[in-house]
Amino acid sequence: MSHFKKFFLTLVVGAFALFFEFILKQGQWAYLLVTIVGGVMALTMLIEMIKTLRSGRYGVDILAITAIVATLAVGEYWASLMILIMLTGGDSLEDYASRQAGRELQSLLDNSPQIAHRKIGERLEDLTLDKVQVNDVLVVKPHEIVPVDGEALQAGSVDESSLTGESRLVDKNIGDEIMSGSVNGEGTLLYKVTSLAEDSQYQQIVKLVKESQEKPAHFVRMADRYAVPFTAVAYLIGGIAWFVTKDPVRFAEVLVVASPCPLILAAPVALVAGMSRSSRNGIVVKTGTTVEKLAAAKTIAFDKTGTITKGQLTVEKINPVAGFSEDKFLSYLASAEQESLHILARSLVSYAQKRVPLVPVTNLEEVVGSGVKGEINGQVIKIGRADFAHGAVQAGDKTMIFASLDDQYIGSVTFTDEIRPEAQKTIAQLRFLGVDNEIMLTGDRKKIAESTATEVGIQAVFAECLPQDKINVLKNVAKTERPLIMVGDGINDAPALAIADVGIAMGAHGSSAASESADAVILKDDLSRVATAVEVAQDTMKIARQSVLIGIFICVGLMLIASTGVIPALIGAMLQEVVDTVSILSALRAKND
Repeated sequence: MSHFKKFFLTLVVGAFALFFEFILKQGQWAYLLVTIVGGVMALTMLIEMIKTLRSGRYGVDILAITAIVATLAVGEYWASLMILIMLTGGDSLEDYASRQAGRELQSLLDNSPQIAHRKIGERLEDLTLDKVQVNDVLVVKPHEIVPVDGEALQAGSVDESSLTGESRLVDKNIGDEIMSGSVNGEGTLLYKVTSLAEDSQYQQIVKLVKESQEKPAHFVRMADRYAVPFTAVAYLIGGIAWFVTKDPVRFAEVLVVASPCPLILAAPVALVAGMSRSSRNGIVVKTGTTVEKLAAAKTIAFDKTGTITKGQLTVEKINPVAGFSEDKFLSYLASAEQESLHILARSLVSYAQKRVPLVPVTNLEEVVGSGVKGEINGQVIKIGRADFAHGAVQAGDKTMIFASLDDQYIGSVTFTDEIRPEAQKTIAQLRFLGVDNEIMLTGDRKKIAESTATEVGIQAVFAECLPQDKINVLKNVAKTERPLIMVGDGINDAPALAIADVGIAMGAHGSSAASESADAVILKDDLSRVATAVEVAQDTMKIARQSVLIGIFICVGLMLIASTGVIPALIGAMLQEVVDTVSILSALRAKND
């Protein structure tokens, strides 16, 4: 039975008990009803507590169970009912705070390729992925997702950014590896299958996410840390009172005011309030435990492309040959590229439109896997790969396109993935908050990754990582450097987000699969919200601790008074409501910015 159903049942039982006691004047029926329901609930709580202890965790349940049993044993059933209402209500509230905001893997599964186009002679046959066999020849149409791993049978280009994090289109020659989950470029892609669907890259990512989520990291909640000393103090005071007076009612009276409702209520209320504050700052935090982990975080790992950088290639430098003006060069290239959907073409045209006028182009055509060509003022212009456009230099670690006019090389354009302007400040703010161990994980090349990391102030860099590599790096982070936060945005980040102590997805433009796998989602395209999330979490936990301690100190005072016998059990239960109210009002401060 869910905690909410238990809470609802307790309220219904309370209503019936009131009806029997005060309307029908049948107090014995009210006592019997509360005793039966209270006993059953205490038994279910005992079973849950045993399971919790077996898993290596401990909590406040034992004190609650003892309080219920003790009050029922001495006939103080109204006090028992009040304790049950508070306990089931607190558990229901915690369930609400911990409820996931979406279906964990559904987005990833829904977006995975389901159909492949198999080439048989001159015709295409659509079939489900489980029917695809090794050595089948498949066709991937423009902008479709590659369904299974294979080997290119013709030149082309694919976008692997969601898998590797590399922000540029990757050219493929005959014999090159084609990974499932990558997105085909402008032309039709023909390739031979080398792996079955279940063994392909995309399905391996799905499998990694599932495995990561099934093995959550062990974490002791704040309320549970206070539980053992609080329970020991309550038993000590109650036991001494019973021993001195020889009256078991005195023990029950102490335990009633010792009911751990401040622990059960104050922390969840503060967490819900902190989650609400996070939402106002454009951060969706899915569980209360996530808030606790964020507040205690010591290490943070970032993906590069789309997280530290904007994930959009922009023009870095125009490089015309001597004697060819930069404006004319830029105008010619942008004019020829204006009808292309290639990511570099769109970036170049966007850059040029603000600076130079475009000129007419005739006989424009796209050469798949190579570039575009056309005619400007009777001259043939070619733009694309170095060997296609007669480039005299190679791109190396740079993302570049080359251009020629009547087969004479006229220059190149260099592109870069621009670093987010707030990235450096965010790293500095995280260090100020105590998250001083920063890591960058990326599928991009080592030299580019190291350059980006140096610019924003990250020292530890792991480049050319596939999803499994990222998981291995995170698993090797020492326990003394945890909790660990992982921030990413692509499909390739989903397994790492799931296995980290806290996964934060850049959800504004990122993969929905990453958002579903994460514990928190940044809704605004602003990396500084990561530091905000940590700061809000730390404030929330500070207020939660204060609220819990306020409740505990008041409870200890009431226990000492109750041990003298001046507070009857029912009055003690009512006083407990006052303690709860004070704790809750204190916890609600976490909602304020």
